[in-house]
Amino acid sequence: MFDEEEDDFLIGTPQSKFFDILFHANREIVKNKLLQCIDRYNAMELLLEHHLGEEGFEKEIQATLLEQSDAILERNQDLFITWMGDILSQNE
Repeated sequence: MFDEEEDDFLIGTPQSKFFDILFHANREIVKNKLLQCIDRYNAMELLLEHHLGEEGFEKEIQATLLEQSDAILERNQDLFITWMGDILSQNE
């Protein structure tokens, strides 16, 4: 059977666990991961803007957020899990 500490680890969503790790892991590791995420986000924005134009890019993002919300939520959960692994493996 699980003891209380093991049970606490199993409770929560990938998002809540990600934020727990963010707030307790090495600050420099977390800062670097967040900067990587921001760089990646901005690179994707530039690509979309280049291919769709500034107005088309905003419209496409809004449409995608509405039409594919389930897929986005699923990808978010996958990213939280991946990023947790990245942060924890560097934090050891």
